[in-house]
Amino acid sequence: MFGKLFGNKGGEARSALPVIRNVTIGRTVVLDPLAWRRFGAETKFALDRDTLEITAQGLIQLNDGAFVHRFYTDDEILFQVVSDDREGQKANDFTVFVPWASEYPADRADRDLWTQRLRARTFQPESLPAYTRLWFGDEAAEQDPVTLWEDVYYDRDASRPDRRLFQTTMLFNRDLAGGDGRELLLALTLEPEDSKDVSHETMIGLPLSVGEFRA
Repeated sequence: MFGKLFGNKGGEARSALPVIRNVTIGRTVVLDPLAWRRFGAETKFALDRDTLEITAQGLIQLNDGAFVHRFYTDDEILFQVVSDDREGQKANDFTVFVPWASEYPADRADRDLWTQRLRARTFQPESLPAYTRLWFGDEAAEQDPVTLWEDVYYDRDASRPDRRLFQTTMLFNRDLAGGDGRELLLALTLEPEDSKDVSHETMIGLPLSVGEFRA
């Protein structure tokens, strides 16, 4: 999973990463457990604690000029913030994701089949309900997934990323509690720049309001 990126550290020059809502490497994020416990058994999202120790930070610049800030724990929990600016002053979207599955494709046929699943209107992993495509809406039968590069750092003062990850991804969702909540499913192909390994990753997430976390 994303935790595999914690194995290859390097880079000594200095240039600080942004601190987003007081979150960065070496700090903790405290979540309100009611964000997921209020849904009971209806949600597949499961987290056994409310405090996240941040040990890595990812940065993605989107084509529209927005930025995705990702904060990782050693056990692959992901706290994500989307902002209209690099410094996070215009942060407007907060999500916590937990890993569900990580698989290595056996051959090109496996990769092609996975890509077709990313393009589809719905996505249903084994032992999970069906999720509907959130990005771009679900009107079209097929939609090309998003491609992006993520720069990942282990030292917030490093001038260059420790690793770069190419991702082909799509976001899906389903309603919870009669429309009162929403559960997310992030599915992606992960291709580290410094490795020939390719993996298919699935994560389950919940949107957070500003009042449901602190750092």
